[in-house]
Amino acid sequence: MSSPRDLLNAAKSEIREIEPQEVAANLKNYVILDVREPDEYEQGAVPGAIHVPRGQLEFNVEGRIPDKNAHLAVYCAGGVRSAFATKTLQDLGYTDVVSVIGGFNKWKDDGLTWSTPQTLTTDQRIRYHRHLLLPEVGEKGQMKLLASKVLMLGAGGLGSPAALYLAAAGVGTIGIIDMDVVDSSNIQRQVLHNMDRVGMRKVDSAKMTLSAMNPDLKVITYDTRLNAENILEIFDGYDVIVDGTDNFPTRYLVNDAALLKKIPVIHGSIFRFEGQATVFEPYVGPCYRCMIPEPPPAELAPSCAEAGVLGVLPGIIGSIQAVEAIKMLLGLGEPLVGRLLTYDALEQSFRNFKVRRDPSCPACGENAGPIQIIEYDELCMPHAVLK
Repeated sequence: MSSPRDLLNAAKSEIREIEPQEVAANLKNYVILDVREPDEYEQGAVPGAIHVPRGQLEFNVEGRIPDKNAHLAVYCAGGVRSAFATKTLQDLGYTDVVSVIGGFNKWKDDGLTWSTPQTLTTDQRIRYHRHLLLPEVGEKGQMKLLASKVLMLGAGGLGSPAALYLAAAGVGTIGIIDMDVVDSSNIQRQVLHNMDRVGMRKVDSAKMTLSAMNPDLKVITYDTRLNAENILEIFDGYDVIVDGTDNFPTRYLVNDAALLKKIPVIHGSIFRFEGQATVFEPYVGPCYRCMIPEPPPAELAPSCAEAGVLGVLPGIIGSIQAVEAIKMLLGLGEPLVGRLLTYDALEQSFRNFKVRRDPSCPACGENAGPIQIIEYDELCMPHAVLK
C-alpha cells in the first residue's frame, strides 16, 4: 500500500517544478493558479492569481481557465497540494503546467511581491452564491459588480424592475434621478413603490426599497430635473446609464452627454403592449441620433400617460435593461449594441433589428463637430419626463 509520501513522489516524478523567482521574473507570461483554501487566499496571494481551491479543481478549473495551452504556474502553501494539482491538470489536458517549489511560503520568504486580495465576506458568498457558481461571473465578476456604479434615469416603470434586479445582483452603487412624487396611478407598474408611499418623493421611496433589499448597496438620489446644466456633473463617475426617459428632448440630451463622457446607455421604451431595448456604446455602435435622427411630430408620439401601457410590460423591458447593464459591466456575451430588440406582448414575440452607425451622424459621425450640451425642449411637445 502506498503512503502519502509515495503518492507525492509519484506525482512529482510526472510533473515539472519551478522556483518562485523564475515565475516572478516572467510573471506576465504565466497564468497563476492558487489552489489553497479560501481562508489562506484571503490572507495574501500572488497578484493576479486565479483562486480555485484544490478540492474544487476538477470541476471548476476549466470554467476559470479555458485555454489548456496556457503557461500555467500552480502554487499552494508549501508545494504539496500544487504538485497533486499539477498532475491533475495534466490529466485534464493542460499542456504546459508547472508547480511552484515551496509554494506561497517560499514566495514570501524570497521577498517577492504579494498582496492581500479583496474578497467577499461570508455573508456575501451566501448572498451571491448562484453568481459564484457561474464561471463567467465567479468571485472576480461579483467583486467587479460591487465596485460598479449604475445611474438610473427614472424611478418609474422601467427604472423600477431594472433597479431592483441590479440591486439584487450586487451592483455596489445605484444613482437614481427623478423629480416626481409617488402617485396611486404609478403602482400599476412602478414596483419600487407602494400605496403607503403615495405623496413621497420617488427617489426617497426607491432608496427605501433598494436599501432594504441589499445591505451592500449605496443609493445616491438626485431629486431634480435632468438638464443641460447638471447632466455632465451627474453622469460623472458612472459606468453605465439605464435610460427610463420617455421624451425626445431628454433622450437627445442624454445621448450627447453620454457620448461626451463615453458612458454606455442601456435604452428602453414602452408603449401600450409593445416595448424595445438597445445599447448605445459610444463610438462602438450607433448612438440614439443614428437610430432616430429627428423626432416624429408630437401627435404621432404620445406618452404612456396619454396612450396607456400594460402594467407588466415595463417589468419585461426593464429586466432586459438590467441584463444588458450587467453584461456591459462584466464584458459578457453579445450586448444589444447595433441591435434593436422589440417585444410585442399580444403576440408574445421578440424581434431583432440591426441598427448601424450613421457616418454622417451629427453627434458621433466621422465629421461630427464638437458636442454641445444644450436643451432640446423645442423638438416636441413636453411629455412626462420619466415613465
